[in-house]
Amino acid sequence: MANNPLNLDEAGEWSGIWWLPDEPDQPIPGVLRYSPADGLVLSLIGAFENRIMSTPSPGLTVFHEGSRNWDVIHGAAEQQEISLIGCYPSDVRRTIGSRVKSPDKQTVVAMTALVGAHVNGEDDAAFSAAEIAVEDLDFWAASSVFEGFLGATDGEIDGTGSISVKPVPTRSVLVTGTEFRLQHQHTLPFFDQRKGGTVGRMHDTAFVRIVPAAPFSLSGAREAASLVQDLISLATHRAAGVIWLRLEVAEAETTPLPDGYPAPRRRAEVLYSPSALGSGDAKAIDRHRVFFTCESLPFEEVLPRWHKVRGQLKAATSMLLGLRYAPARYVENNLLTAVGAAEVLHRGLRIDEKPFPRADFKAMRDAMLEQVPESHRERFKGVIRNDPTLRDRLYALAARPDQDAIALLMPDVDRWAERTTRARNDLTHEGKTPNHCMEELIAVVEVTTAVIILNLLHELGLSAERQNEIVREHPRLRATATTAREWLVAPGSVP
Repeated sequence: MANNPLNLDEAGEWSGIWWLPDEPDQPIPGVLRYSPADGLVLSLIGAFENRIMSTPSPGLTVFHEGSRNWDVIHGAAEQQEISLIGCYPSDVRRTIGSRVKSPDKQTVVAMTALVGAHVNGEDDAAFSAAEIAVEDLDFWAASSVFEGFLGATDGEIDGTGSISVKPVPTRSVLVTGTEFRLQHQHTLPFFDQRKGGTVGRMHDTAFVRIVPAAPFSLSGAREAASLVQDLISLATHRAAGVIWLRLEVAEAETTPLPDGYPAPRRRAEVLYSPSALGSGDAKAIDRHRVFFTCESLPFEEVLPRWHKVRGQLKAATSMLLGLRYAPARYVENNLLTAVGAAEVLHRGLRIDEKPFPRADFKAMRDAMLEQVPESHRERFKGVIRNDPTLRDRLYALAARPDQDAIALLMPDVDRWAERTTRARNDLTHEGKTPNHCMEELIAVVEVTTAVIILNLLHELGLSAERQNEIVREHPRLRATATTAREWLVAPGSVP
């Protein structure tokens, strides 16, 4: 890929000069290093003033506890502008009073680096587009520029064959004024001649280009990129890591090159710590572990639906993806997260049905309050609510996806709703789950998570047939169905 972006799983180093935006005439030399393990570390030969001082009277300087942080540090290194955002000092060595006068040394940690642009902060609307590559995006796109052919004579492979390249058309959709483009870019053929043989190579990269109606900021670009990342994570049922993210600098005017050629796009590479770090060289996901691709839900349809679903059900999707991005080590944490996600999903879907008609409930509550001493009446009133119970919400969620898929997932919805409610209530009210063994708690978490997933897939418009295939064929959900038949079936019944 021309002008290869900076992969977040690869280390880098930039030597140059660095300064604070309001002190551009006081640059300090130093080296910026990035690694996936340590993040962004700037080692300076010299130091920015990080002490917090005040001058209560002329000639008197008071040093206070703590140290200064810097929103932005600018730099020029390796013939590029660099902006460091969210910076704080981690170490400083001053040489005041030393026998030999030498420069101070300071180490600064940054949260984000923009390699290729100077900005005033993460909310500076300086970019006209963003491009993001996420793990398994190539597979999810269900398209490739490559086509393979194996020659055969009389039904047997004869050793001939070819790999051909045919550019893939860009797929595009407009979502609330922002254009999302699913694009491919491939390299030209390259023959790597080694002493023991020759290897022919070409590389195809799928990525999403995001073009807003008006220039957006780094924070806006990252939010749009996370929309894509979360969609792939849902589709693959795993934490899909960001491989690279780069931005296109918005420029009012560009000077054309000689002979009228347009000036190349000016890009800024983003180095940061995403919710999941991607590896471009890792093996792609197995097709049986993917819920859907652009073949079953076209790109032009799924992006607007996902934008709407994610916006409406933000809390539930965040909790569900949290189980993928950073699963807890203890089943109790996962239990509270999964059941909590189910509750907020039900609320977000706006399908609440009041247990009693509003007028009847008010009459019953008023009659009960008459029997309560006035000093306790307000407290008692607060606990009487006309809301569905957790069990009601679980039943309602189980009724929304394809019912054949739900039946495949768990044969006894009543038992699941009962045991899930009991486990959550015991844990939140008593601090323990004495009525459940560890295996049953795991079953509750896995089945509840699967019900949430099927609801989200249903909201995205995935067909009933595909929902059935997922429960039958996806290894995780197939195992979940087996666990449900073992632990979430009423005693004496036949699963």
